[in-house]
Amino acid sequence: MSEDSAPPTTDRGASGGEPRAAEKPRQRVFLVVVDESREMRNALRFACRRAMHTGGRVALLCVIEPGEFQHWLGVGRVLEEEARLGAERRLQTLAAEVFRETGTMPTLYIREGDRAEEVLKLLEEEPEISLLVLATAPERGNPGPIVSHLMKNLDRLRVPVTLVPGHLSDEEIDALT
Repeated sequence: MSEDSAPPTTDRGASGGEPRAAEKPRQRVFLVVVDESREMRNALRFACRRAMHTGGRVALLCVIEPGEFQHWLGVGRVLEEEARLGAERRLQTLAAEVFRETGTMPTLYIREGDRAEEVLKLLEEEPEISLLVLATAPERGNPGPIVSHLMKNLDRLRVPVTLVPGHLSDEEIDALT
């Protein structure tokens, strides 16, 4: 029998046992970095709409940046706890919005440290994240601190980044997604 007429083969995995089931395509996970900026809402809307249209889901990252009162231990601990509780409340509120928009609960992450650096670390540690969605600041010439930091560290990115213009309306975002 020539190679051209060889019978088809079945991939039986490393053990040679049962054939492997067709691998289920990996669900797309859209990461949004939570902050107090108004443009973050644009990134969140874009991520929700894309997740809804592609069968993906949203992940939310809230980073608690170091406070200025770290040298006062008692005060520092109280401020850290308040910041963590505030971050948890903010994430729960946004998670409810994501659920209303997409019908799925998002994955929630809370980190402590420099926001831009923690984004890069999370992307390195979590293989399920497939896209980072950020919104640019609406002012010309200033894309925002995270976008600026990422541009200097492109070699550390393992996922695509979508930049949503901060000046877009909800209707414009909906038309794009």
